[in-house]
Amino acid sequence: MNASLPTMNDHRGMLRQVGEALFGARWQSDLSREIGISDRTMRRWIADPHEIPEGVWSDISDLMLQHIVALDKLRNEMSRYAFNLRS
Repeated sequence: MNASLPTMNDHRGMLRQVGEALFGARWQSDLSREIGISDRTMRRWIADPHEIPEGVWSDISDLMLQHIVALDKLRNEMSRYAFNLRS
């Protein structure tokens, strides 16, 4: 994850980085499904990122938070599991 962060005006770069962080290399179809749009719409946004509606960024932010919460819960469970293995 040494890639530089996109600038505030680089909507395409931001969409790509968030998508890859959440879903890996095949992020486009997974992200589009999670935010309730078609793959075609996602491809259009990548081609012309200024078409991305403002509310979509909020939806993506909410999705990121859901992933953060789920990963944090899993991390805590794994820590308890590892502790119990040592006991």
